[in-house]
Amino acid sequence: MRDLSVMESLVLKLLQEHANDDFSKNHLAPLIAKTSLQLGHLYSDLGLKSRKEMGELMSKHFSSLAILKPEAIRWKKYLYDCIGKTAPACATCLDISNCFNCSLNPQRKEL
Repeated sequence: MRDLSVMESLVLKLLQEHANDDFSKNHLAPLIAKTSLQLGHLYSDLGLKSRKEMGELMSKHFSSLAILKPEAIRWKKYLYDCIGKTAPACATCLDISNCFNCSLNPQRKEL
């Protein structure tokens, strides 16, 4: 349990450092950090319809982070890569073989 709270804090700090404004920093960042601990896809756990909407949300509210994100990596994976951790969902994911360049994927292709 402690590991989850540490990961949430690290994701929160990352997001807050890249927040475009107070709303993004104080409202969206905590929501995204907490939601990133859930087992589903981050965009759907946030109630968004698609990864495209997720990208638009992040570009609008965390633009300096969005600019750095490689296109081939999903948001949850990218956030956890940034903090040097594996997302909780990734440890038990049944879709690792389809995840873009996931370090847990045994058939991973180096970029």
